[in-house]
Order: sequence, then structure tokens, then C-alpha cells
Amino acid sequence: MQKIRIATFNMALDRASPGALAAEIAGAGSPQLRHLAAMVQGVRPDILLLNEFDHDGEGTDDRHLQAFVRHYLAAGERGIDYPYRYLAPVNTGLAGPRALDGGPAPELPGDGLGFGAFHGQYGFAILSRLPLLTDKLRTFRRFLWTNMPGARLPQIDGRPFYPASVLNFLPLSSKNHVDLPVCLPGGRVLHLLACHPTPPIDEGPERRNSCRNHDELRLWHDYIRPGKGDYLVDDHGRAGGLAPGADFVLLGDLNADPQDGNGFRAKIRALLADAALNQTVSRGRLRPASAGARRLRPVDVRRGPARLWTHVHGLRLDYVLPGAGVEASASGVLWPAPEQDEAGWFWRGNGRPARRAMGSDHRLVWVDIVP
Repeated sequence: MQKIRIATFNMALDRASPGALAAEIAGAGSPQLRHLAAMVQGVRPDILLLNEFDHDGEGTDDRHLQAFVRHYLAAGERGIDYPYRYLAPVNTGLAGPRALDGGPAPELPGDGLGFGAFHGQYGFAILSRLPLLTDKLRTFRRFLWTNMPGARLPQIDGRPFYPASVLNFLPLSSKNHVDLPVCLPGGRVLHLLACHPTPPIDEGPERRNSCRNHDELRLWHDYIRPGKGDYLVDDHGRAGGLAPGADFVLLGDLNADPQDGNGFRAKIRALLADAALNQTVSRGRLRPASAGARRLRPVDVRRGPARLWTHVHGLRLDYVLPGAGVEASASGVLWPAPEQDEAGWFWRGNGRPARRAMGSDHRLVWVDIVP
């Protein structure tokens, strides 16, 4: 059976200063870069979303992405090339006209339109062996949070947490929400719905990041349901959600576990349970799983099934979710058991997860679909 493998991977390639990742890729490199490339080469996805890949913020300079593909992913006997690439413009580290408390002087990282020490930190990119239809691209980077009907805007003591002057410029998307169609063999078009919502951490009683994560997930949930996303207006002024009957895959580090961790779990549960998704992948027998996750002993008590975890804290955060009209044939999470990890990319000798510099604190998640 012919298949197309689609994957998401939070590579943890965020750096402390702008241009640092580009310089690392262009220079001597690092063990982390080499290990990450080998992981991708082993799984060999046809389409790959990279979360936490620093860039210039606007996505206009993709030379270091090209270099990463050419000198790392496509290198060696197991090399895999990605001739089609897209670097997404993001809100991280982009200062607004004022501080988020309404004051006149925004300071990064906390006052960025998305959390970041510089514009483009924690950015993302899409790599593909199949043609990306960038002329049909839709992005929702500038859609204002307050323009979502019934938005879960944070409150403190019953009052709005953000002043009206801030809500007039604060976008919903902490990075971006990207609908990028890809052309499958035979001409079938598949919409890649990619994002990386803010994590529901580092907040006070107002729960500002939990609220934002909830509504960032809701954006895609409304987008894929006919009529629910009519209020959405993309960055080119086009209104409405996904066309009825269009095929899609929703993917990324969603920073939301349906049973554990912080945040408002009702939204990720509702998304996973929606009939618009392929239920065998979202909640059934093809939920991506691994043998390695079963061996993890997280510090905090967890209720969710260990085999489904994609993060070293014992959480299911990373997803590849085909739509109901997309047939899936297999899936997995790249997380070998300790005795299978000969290179030490995933585990330390004491049984704890390997350090982030050996790869990532997230695991690569993949799903095979039938084109």
C-alpha cells in the first residue's frame, strides 16, 4: 500500500540570541544537530513540521533552513532531501506598541506578542518532499484574540486582565496558525494545519497562558467545522474556515495533554473527540505510541497512558491528527526503550531521559496516511 508519512518534531533548537542557530548550522555544528538529523533520517517522513526552530521572525531569510536540510538531513548514506520548504513568520519576540500591562515601554521576552527574547525565537518551519502550494497559503498570525466570539480572555478578580488598549493589538496566535496545502500523488490536496500554541505555564491566578492555549486550540477546532469558523479573517483579509469536505492534517506541539499537566484540558479533549478528526488516530488504536515512554518515571503523578507520552515530563503534547476523510495505516512515536538506545540520544545510564543537548525534550511523532 502506498503511504505518505507525516511527522511533527519539536527539535528544541531555540537559542539565547538572534542568529545563533544560523551560525551554529553554518559553522562547526553540534551533537544536537547531528542527532536530530539522524532521528529524522531514521523515520523518513515525507512531510515534517519543525517546532522550535529559530529564525528571523518574518520568515524571509531561510538560508540556515536550507543549510540544515542540505548539510544535515540530506547528508550521508541515509540522507533525505526536502526540496519544498516553508519558514513561517511568527509573533514570538515581536514587541507591540506598549507593554502588555498597558505601560508605555514593552520589554522582552514577557511583552512580546508571543513570548520570546527576540523576534523569531521558537519559530517553526515545514519541510516536504511533495509540492507545497504556497500560493494557496492562509495564515492567522495577526488575528486579534478579542475578535474571537466568546474568547476566553483572562480575568483577575472578575476584571479583564489585559487593558482594552492591549487587546486592540494583541493577536491570539502566540506564533502563527498556518494552513498550507500540499499536493499529494494523483493531485489530491491536503491542508497542513500547523501551529505551536503557548504552553500553559509561568502564569498567575489570571491563567493568561492557559486561556491563550485554550483559544489557540479553539481556532483550529472552529476552522475545521463548517460554519464555526466564519468569524476568522486571515492575514490577507480572507474570511471563513476550511472549505467543507477539504482534507486536512492538524499537527504540531499543541502544549496540551487531555489528562495531565497544566491548562484547560476540556478543549484538547473536545478536539480529539470531534467527528471531524480520524478517530482511530486521535483516540483509537492508531494513537501514536512508543515502547520508550512506558519506561519513563515522571516526577509528577500522571493519569494518562504512558505509551502515548511525547515529552520527558510524561505528557502527550505533540500531535499529528488527520481529518475524518483521511485514511491512516500506521503511526508511532520515536522513543526507543533504554536497552535499544545504543547511542544514548534518549536515555542516560541512570534511567533518566537524556539531556536536551543530546536531542530534544520532545519526541518525533508520525502518522502514515493513504494518499
